[in-house]
Amino acid sequence: MAQKNRSIEVTQVTEWEDGKADRVADYLAAEEPLEMRSGRFSLGITLRTPGDDEELVAGFLFTEGIISRREDLVALRMPSNTDAARNLVRVTLNSNVRLAANSAARRFSAGSACGVCGKASITQLRRRGLRRPEAATLFDPEMLCKLPPQLRDTQAVFRRTGGLHAAALFSATGELLVLREDIGRHNAVDKVIGWAFLGGRLPLDGHVLLVSGRGGFEIVQKTIVAGIPLLASVSAPSGLAVQLARELGLTLVGFLRGRRFVIYSGEERIAVSASAPVGAF
Repeated sequence: MAQKNRSIEVTQVTEWEDGKADRVADYLAAEEPLEMRSGRFSLGITLRTPGDDEELVAGFLFTEGIISRREDLVALRMPSNTDAARNLVRVTLNSNVRLAANSAARRFSAGSACGVCGKASITQLRRRGLRRPEAATLFDPEMLCKLPPQLRDTQAVFRRTGGLHAAALFSATGELLVLREDIGRHNAVDKVIGWAFLGGRLPLDGHVLLVSGRGGFEIVQKTIVAGIPLLASVSAPSGLAVQLARELGLTLVGFLRGRRFVIYSGEERIAVSASAPVGAF
């Protein structure tokens, strides 16, 4: 018997159009909590769209600094559709991981829209000693302009619900490698990074991460942790995101739509020639 697709919910709505009301079925993006636990420690709770949960957990633990190597993650006991505790995942970590200190510092709930609540300051983030992304790859601006249509065309759940964010990883030549969707933009990013983490593909030198929403601080941080040199979004970044990208050497692109985009940081990685230096204001 086929399992129910927990990413999508079906409901009845009243649709009004041109003076006529009809009762029709509508598709909604699902949103459920997921708690990550290791022994007696809660590692975090996030609101997410069910699907690719193993990648979400691995990406979250890695980008938040709870684990740093593939060997740190021994096992994930994932819930099933028939599991009474279907929103609880059991995490087994390597004995070398100092879980008590990590979990004490990271008791938070992550909302689907705002990112991690109670996030440590940018000063504390610097103390993690994040590596600056590699600077050898030069990206073609024409290639960047071709990425958003690929992202839209591959968003299967979004086409049905209209209510999901997406994150997609591309090669330096514009080949789509993986795309993940979620009600939370940061969750979609964690799913992509978790895919790479579980597959032993990190750091992601010479890659582009494209997100469907804005490029916020959380997403910039996660991109840098994964070693991705270029982050692009179809909307605007936040001021704190730009500050972090400039400080840690990430190429940050916003408003990537049609044949236009804005470079907020790391212009040297994109084959363009500007009339004035970026950031000279």
